Amino acid sequence: MSPAMIERLIGAFFDTVAMVGFSALIALAAGIPLAVFLVVSAPGGFVEAPRLNRAVASVINGFRATPFIVLLVALLPFTRLLTGTTIGVWAAIVPLSISATPFFARIAEVSLREVDKGLIEAAEAMGCRRRHIVRHVLLPEALPGIVGGFTITVVTMIGASAMAGAVGAGGLGDMAIRYGYQRFDTTVMIAVIVVLIALVSLVQATGDAIVRRLRNR
Repeated sequence: MSPAMIERLIGAFFDTVAMVGFSALIALAAGIPLAVFLVVSAPGGFVEAPRLNRAVASVINGFRATPFIVLLVALLPFTRLLTGTTIGVWAAIVPLSISATPFFARIAEVSLREVDKGLIEAAEAMGCRRRHIVRHVLLPEALPGIVGGFTITVVTMIGASAMAGAVGAGGLGDMAIRYGYQRFDTTVMIAVIVVLIALVSLVQATGDAIVRRLRNR
């Protein structure tokens, strides 16, 4: 590849990292409270609210059932309202975070439900308040599973960010389509694929290492 194309590849890589990084932080910040709510408000939870639980779960399932490319297009007016544009890195963060949040919330919910109920009952018997049970029992015990689920979410978001390149979001996906597919440049296409594989491998290896450390502490 030419020096100019290598420079574009580097820029596209950092655009993808920015898209996925900011979207992942939003999904993490919103997904964990959603997961906690789904667990504690379910029948048998210590703050039962079955109707509200079903309503929130239905909304989450609706977003999860919508293919990302469809959600991306459907959210264009909302994206324009928030960012003032529908193309570029910042515009892609909106649909990426909205798509990833319910996905991560469900994964985190599974990890929270696997926490030994005996620990929760013991904390209740000791007079712990509900927020303390969530903070000091539920979340710490489920943390390895949550980190593992977050790793899967980030990997999924990398693939989605490449898909967002189809509508001008920028990043590696945009470069693969514009310079690889449309110009029939196999070298660019292969380079983008290699970078994406390396990025996914790095994220997965980092997440696995953190999970192992948490489980062995």
